[in-house]
Amino acid sequence: MEVTGVAQKQAWIDRVLPPVERVRPGLWSVPVPLPDNPLRYVLVYVLEGPSGVTLIDAGWDTPEAWDALNAGLKTAGYAMGDVKGVLVTHMHHDHWGLAARVREASGAWVGLHPEDARLIDERHTDPAGLVAAMMAQMAEHGVPADSAGTLADASTKMLAMTGHAMPDLMLEDGTAPPVEGWDLRTVWTPGHSPGHVCFHDVRGGLLLSGDHVLPRITPAIGLFPRASDDPLGAFFASLEKVRDLPVAEVLPAHEYRFAGLADRVGALLAHHGARLDEITAALADAAEPPTTWELAQELTWSRPWDEIQPFMRRTAMLETLAHLVVLEKAGKVARRGGAPVRWGAARVTAG
Repeated sequence: MEVTGVAQKQAWIDRVLPPVERVRPGLWSVPVPLPDNPLRYVLVYVLEGPSGVTLIDAGWDTPEAWDALNAGLKTAGYAMGDVKGVLVTHMHHDHWGLAARVREASGAWVGLHPEDARLIDERHTDPAGLVAAMMAQMAEHGVPADSAGTLADASTKMLAMTGHAMPDLMLEDGTAPPVEGWDLRTVWTPGHSPGHVCFHDVRGGLLLSGDHVLPRITPAIGLFPRASDDPLGAFFASLEKVRDLPVAEVLPAHEYRFAGLADRVGALLAHHGARLDEITAALADAAEPPTTWELAQELTWSRPWDEIQPFMRRTAMLETLAHLVVLEKAGKVARRGGAPVRWGAARVTAG
């Protein structure tokens, strides 16, 4: 893999926002800050057309993000009123959050995959039901009652950073979004969210990858309630789907641009393969079958468990669960009991 966003990477190292950049003729990269978040910023891409611009992603709904998006458009020579459309890679708050406000200010259409549109509608029209589903899932997988409420409440607070606005355009797999002057194709890449999409610029040889393929970190793949029964399996298939696309450069939503898509896909698959092996070994060594929550605490994370914030502990548990489901489908692990669920190596029966 080769870093092509050199200034972006240096800014990452220096822990500052990268510059607004003219990446290619007619294409700009605008960093939109994520206050108090380890990802620091989301990269919004501005695609120029004959009568205005189209955004890919929008940032989350905070005053700092709104100001940065407007300032970035100004650097590129445009104003919010010039925005004709917003293509959203997925429904997470740092990508979808400002889409409703952009539409209100500019009259732009907003596009999203139907699977993520369904989730947005459910989460905003029935937040109590969502919290109840979260609480039930956490109880099922061994999260202590004194922790579960804090973790569920953290999720509801995120809803304030996402405007409840249904998309105008459904981005189906393989379709060409109506972006003047561009030959884009929607590539459905479920995993990080059920409706995650990338955009393949066929003529320019670019992949605007959202959170699907990032240069340094692996996107969170968790088994969230109401979303998908096998998100990691879907993610593996989605990686294979993009691996051999004719792409000279990848433009991700976080960190920095890079070349070498196939190499990075291989590294992501290897990372998850190692995690699957780690879980299999942990279950083989366990004196008693652990719950998902107990198992998550035994795995290797970017920092010790006691330094992981509550909201991210739930994410770690849901990622662990997603890996367990893949192993379960492969016949390598099995559930033991049901309240809470415990996990062990699959028993081998004599033939």
